[in-house]
Amino acid sequence: MDKHHYSPPLNFKRWIDDHQHLLQPPVNNQQIWQDADYMVTIVGGPNQRTDFHDDPMEEFFYQFKGNAHLLIWDRGRYERLDLREGDIYLMAPHVIHSPQRPEPGSLCLVIERQRPQGSLDALQWSCARCGTVIKRYEMQLSSIIHDLPPVYQQFYATSDEQRRCSNCGEIHPGSDWQAWHRTHEAVKHS
Repeated sequence: MDKHHYSPPLNFKRWIDDHQHLLQPPVNNQQIWQDADYMVTIVGGPNQRTDFHDDPMEEFFYQFKGNAHLLIWDRGRYERLDLREGDIYLMAPHVIHSPQRPEPGSLCLVIERQRPQGSLDALQWSCARCGTVIKRYEMQLSSIIHDLPPVYQQFYATSDEQRRCSNCGEIHPGSDWQAWHRTHEAVKHS
């Protein structure tokens, strides 16, 4: 390798073809470089989630194949931000968001900074009916691929009573994303 380059160029399409089989739930992502200042990941669909991410850093999205959207919790309500094929989006730190990728084969390039020590990420699960936080897990994120799945499993292992909303009594359906989204849509249209 040339001493002036961090790494040799890679063929992006070939990398995707070689790693597509690794895009698996719960997040459907894979990181391209492991030891860089940036976490450069590819996220694929289909993937619909009920968790919300609180990232202490900016996130850059390039929706280069298919469509997706972000559910955002802001000012006491859920909002939807569509990411159409070809769109780029720079999200500010601490925007509470849930990426939704319902289209099979959709692909997004997401670029984030490595987290400085003490700068915590969080995954939280909120009530589909009223938005109250049911459970929040904070972590020092080292690997976007390896650190998140155990948090999902921890939340999914909780009982119905532990997932009951303290505000309205709705029980979060855990890993049943379809039930969560049905409730969310019903409330949105009522």
